[in-house]
Amino acid sequence: MNYKLAIAEHLQSQMEGVDAAQIADLLEYPPNPAMGDLSLPCFRLSKLLRKPPNAIADRLKENFGSHPAVEKVESASGYVNFYLDRTRLAHDMLDAVLQAEAPFGSQNIGQGRNIVIDFSSPNIAKPFHVGHLRSTVIGKAIYNIYEFMGYHCIGVNHLGDWGTQFGKLIVAYQQWGDKSKVEADGIDELLRLYVKFHDEADHRPGLEDEARAWFVRLERGDEEALALWEWFKEISLNDFNRIYELLGVSFDSYAGESFYNDKMDAVVQELKDKELLEEDEGAMLVRLDEYGMPPALILKKDGSSLYHTRDITAAIYRKNTYDFEKAIYVTGSAQSLHFQQWFKIIEMMGYDWAKDLVHVPFGQVSLEGAKLSTRKGNVIMLEELLRQAIGKTKAIIESKNPDLENKDEVARMVGVGAIVFNDLSTNRIKDIVFSWDEVLNFDGETGPYVQYTYARGCSLMRKAGEADGAVDPALVDASLLVNEEAQNVLKQLYLFPEKVEQAMHKLEPSLISRYLVDLAQSFNRFYHNCPILVEDQALRAARLALVESVRAVLRTGMNLIGLEAPEKI
Repeated sequence: MNYKLAIAEHLQSQMEGVDAAQIADLLEYPPNPAMGDLSLPCFRLSKLLRKPPNAIADRLKENFGSHPAVEKVESASGYVNFYLDRTRLAHDMLDAVLQAEAPFGSQNIGQGRNIVIDFSSPNIAKPFHVGHLRSTVIGKAIYNIYEFMGYHCIGVNHLGDWGTQFGKLIVAYQQWGDKSKVEADGIDELLRLYVKFHDEADHRPGLEDEARAWFVRLERGDEEALALWEWFKEISLNDFNRIYELLGVSFDSYAGESFYNDKMDAVVQELKDKELLEEDEGAMLVRLDEYGMPPALILKKDGSSLYHTRDITAAIYRKNTYDFEKAIYVTGSAQSLHFQQWFKIIEMMGYDWAKDLVHVPFGQVSLEGAKLSTRKGNVIMLEELLRQAIGKTKAIIESKNPDLENKDEVARMVGVGAIVFNDLSTNRIKDIVFSWDEVLNFDGETGPYVQYTYARGCSLMRKAGEADGAVDPALVDASLLVNEEAQNVLKQLYLFPEKVEQAMHKLEPSLISRYLVDLAQSFNRFYHNCPILVEDQALRAARLALVESVRAVLRTGMNLIGLEAPEKI
């Protein structure tokens, strides 16, 4: 039952001119259980109903009458506090979680509609570092959440496989490269060459001109340039795919920047036809002065394309191909101006779907206060981080549970989960200062804590002889789950669908991470204070049904944010 809506509909007859949805939106969850399970602040209603908040609250309380979901109603200081019927809450929640055909919390609100999510998108020939982790795990979580809500999602890895950096890499390889060394060391050697190019270019400015010339050759289909580019790309993708496999991340499209090479001319021509392009010292740009933004460069003097050109072309292609309801771009907040510029150009071109383009910015990762920079070699390699987390987890397992089956597999699940959860545990817009100690700390409100709580639930079900999870809520006496600890767990379970929907609308996976910690904490309090495998069969069945419900929601929630759910740790 949606208790907010049920109470709102019951109140509606007493509030002329206010509909049930408005009332439901006003209902809050009080921070103190003594103030009820749901509370209606009457201050915003005061102006509308032309009465003091206290008077409105008193009248609503007096006239509420009875409702099967509500045990009692109180009025206090302009609030109407509703106390839910505890047996009803227990019955409804066990039924909703354990009897549902679809996973609890899922909806079909997006049925028949497409969402394109552009995420991860690393640059070819540059190693995957911790800065790339954010786009990858935030984007994948948003993908999972939208899919859970019934949308058809298209995950696009818009690879950075085009641009002047390839001219730089070609020059670097020709000057200082060795084929056997590149084949042996792969992307690490490509990075060394890229960093060396920038070191040398500081006192040999002519190298930059050579790099630009090579990129022009690449854009014009020069065989030598294309062969080197294809080789660099193959080496890089092998490296990336190894990391994506560790993270459990996949994509529906790997159409990178180069995919749009033969599609950009038509878009440039369209910009000209619509009189949006302007020449400036040989380059072509779109003026955005009236929107308070600097001009957007579309073509360089030498005729080569830029990010704006490729992003505009990609958006038009994706709209024509996928007919998306929304196209979401998950990149760092430093790129916000870039997205504002080309979103505005799409609008200026007359496309009404410009409003459906959404940039999801996230905070930057710095290394002890210093900005990450590939060209300066100031990075933490993601694979190194993941391997260290897995190694640390394996050592903990060896010391605490040496007889565990599949130790390597569990260490991978928990170690990678720790890294992913750490990234998703705070609001995405916050900047992160990378700390080895913090990322590899498994104590407190962490991914391993949530996974361990899930494994504890699995252990209880195994000990109870219910390893298949078959708990029939119809045979459970819900009145045995009215104590405080059980009710706190039930109320947390009730919040799950609401949290998922909020995470979707706000494009904020951390809402689910935070929720999982809250659910795990309430469950662990219940576990410590309420013995589960008791002699009393009715009480045992009721508490096991609650354990199974928590287990199901923890597993679903972890899956949404990209964590696996090990049954033994």
